[in-house]
Amino acid sequence: MHEGELAARLGLPGIPAAAEAIMAERDLMLAELTGGRILLDMLSSALTLPALKRAKQRGVKASASVNVHHLVLNEHDVSNYRTFAKLSPPLRSEDDRVALVQAVKDGLIDVIVSGHDPRQAEDKRLPFEEAAFGAVGLETLLPGALTLHHKGDAPLNTLFRAMTTKPAELLHLPQGRLAKGAPADVIVIDIGAPFRLDSDKLKSKSNNSPFDEKTLQGKVLRTFVGGRSVYAAE
Repeated sequence: MHEGELAARLGLPGIPAAAEAIMAERDLMLAELTGGRILLDMLSSALTLPALKRAKQRGVKASASVNVHHLVLNEHDVSNYRTFAKLSPPLRSEDDRVALVQAVKDGLIDVIVSGHDPRQAEDKRLPFEEAAFGAVGLETLLPGALTLHHKGDAPLNTLFRAMTTKPAELLHLPQGRLAKGAPADVIVIDIGAPFRLDSDKLKSKSNNSPFDEKTLQGKVLRTFVGGRSVYAAE
C-alpha cells in the first residue's frame, strides 16, 4: 500500500510516491529528447503532476490517465487489510486523491480509465502482503466517476470527456462523440439511480471490486453500438 502513517500503523511495507514520480520524470525527459509520444498511465500521486505539467508546457507530446479508483478512494479504503482495494499503483492519501481530481478538471490528466485488472478469488482472499494486486473495473467505471459529479467535485461534461472524447482523440479513433458520420455508439443513463454494489452480481469472471458494498449512483438503461441495441436494462 501507500507508504505513510497508515501503512506503518498496519505494519505493512509501503510503496512511496517517489517511485512513480522518479520514473515519470525520466520517461518524460526521454520523450522530450526523442520527440516521441508518451502516455503516463494510471497516475496515483500528486508528486508526479508538476513534472507532467512542465513537460506539457515545453511542448512534449505527453498525455496521462488516472484509474477511477484513485479519484474516488484513498488509502483508508485499505484499512482492515481489505485486499479487494489492493491496487497497483496503490491507493494513496486523500491529498493525492484531491490533486488528481483537480488535474482532471484542469485537463492536465487527459483520460479516466477503469483500471480493469481482474484476479481470481483465491489470489485476493489471502493475507494482505500475499494477495495479488488488481481489481475489476469495467462495470464500475461509470458509477465510480459519477461519484465526483454527485459530490460536486467535478463537472459532468469534464468526466464524460475524459472517458469518451479524449481517449478517442489520443488513439485517432472516430468513436467517443456524437457527430455526423461517427459510429452511433450511445448509452442512455439514469445518472441519479442509486444502488448498492454487490460484487457477487458483477458480470466479470472475477468480482474483486474496491467498491464492494458501497452505494453508488448511475445506471445504464440502454446501450447502442454502431446504432444497434446491444443492451437494455430489465
